Amino acid sequence: MEFTRIAKDPGCAARVGTIGTPHGDVRTPAFMPVGTQGAVKGLTPEQVRDLGADIILGNAYHLYLRPGHRLIADLGGLHRFMNWPGPILTDSGGFQIFSLGALRRMAEEGATFQSHIDGSTHFLSPETAVEIQEALGGDIMMCLDECIAYPAAREEVERALARTARWADRCKQSRKNRAQALFGIVQGGVYPDLRRRGAEEMTAIGFDGYAIGGLSVGEPKGLMLENLAATAPLLPEDRPRYLMGVGTPEDLVDGVFHGIDMFDCVMPTRSARNGLLFTNGEKVVIKNARYREDASPIDSECDCYTCQNYSRAYLRHLYVAGEILAMVLNTIHNLRYYLHLMERIREAIREGRYPEFRDRFLRERTAIHTDGCPET
Repeated sequence: MEFTRIAKDPGCAARVGTIGTPHGDVRTPAFMPVGTQGAVKGLTPEQVRDLGADIILGNAYHLYLRPGHRLIADLGGLHRFMNWPGPILTDSGGFQIFSLGALRRMAEEGATFQSHIDGSTHFLSPETAVEIQEALGGDIMMCLDECIAYPAAREEVERALARTARWADRCKQSRKNRAQALFGIVQGGVYPDLRRRGAEEMTAIGFDGYAIGGLSVGEPKGLMLENLAATAPLLPEDRPRYLMGVGTPEDLVDGVFHGIDMFDCVMPTRSARNGLLFTNGEKVVIKNARYREDASPIDSECDCYTCQNYSRAYLRHLYVAGEILAMVLNTIHNLRYYLHLMERIREAIREGRYPEFRDRFLRERTAIHTDGCPET
């Protein structure tokens, strides 16, 4: 993997670059649609590519449980299995195991957990997390980490932080395929000094890229932004920086301001399935009766297939009727909104006007929020 910085905005830490992988280049800042189980819900790989995605995310935890990483390897790897020719990042499963709550037990050797599918017991160590991801064949692999919920006592966060560093070292030592990049994950909860320690430990081990994990897990937005701002500058300039699992359009714009290059989140696809559609001018909850006779597209400024061909009235009809097509068309629009936002972000950075772009975007989004309709 090779990271090339093309431009940096003189007014902030935002930068434009490319990540070169065996399956093609990723334009950064990049948003990765989430294909947890080898599919971006509701869309074909060709549709995802046509919307402007360079890279997608797959999850080792889910693919290990079903259909199994060895089966996928035997069938030619995840790229061939799901017919996605571009780059893939695989998440190690640390966050999914954290989400299991009482169904998992953490120890120095690894995590023991019960499958959410059938209740069977499994064990995941740093070594097996790498083994699974190497079998899947993704272009970028993630170290196994221990994620901590919010709120958590400082002592608990410190213990998890130390374990995450030891696990990261074990992941690096067990890695066999150098063609697959490996990213370390910085934890530390909402304690800036622990975030600094995590960044120092990860960079001392040395990875192809660095992720900030354990944010947007229930903490107030202000605390998330404070820790993001404190952590991002500590990560090497010559490596990609990835903010995991975040988030809203505002989060992406703020993250780029602080030098983040990569994002993933289920928000655009999950919101689409729940009938919430992102636009530049208003929030559209498509089931609302106000759209019953609305002949306009979701967003008159959007160039996606849905907006070019269908009215809000038709989309409301599909959603209320429970038609599968509603989820498909809504997902096309929401993913295009996110991917087009990244295009606008890259353009603003190249033109040296990103701080102004960010300020205007956040003002406009604040105005949208005032209608009292929550996005999540």
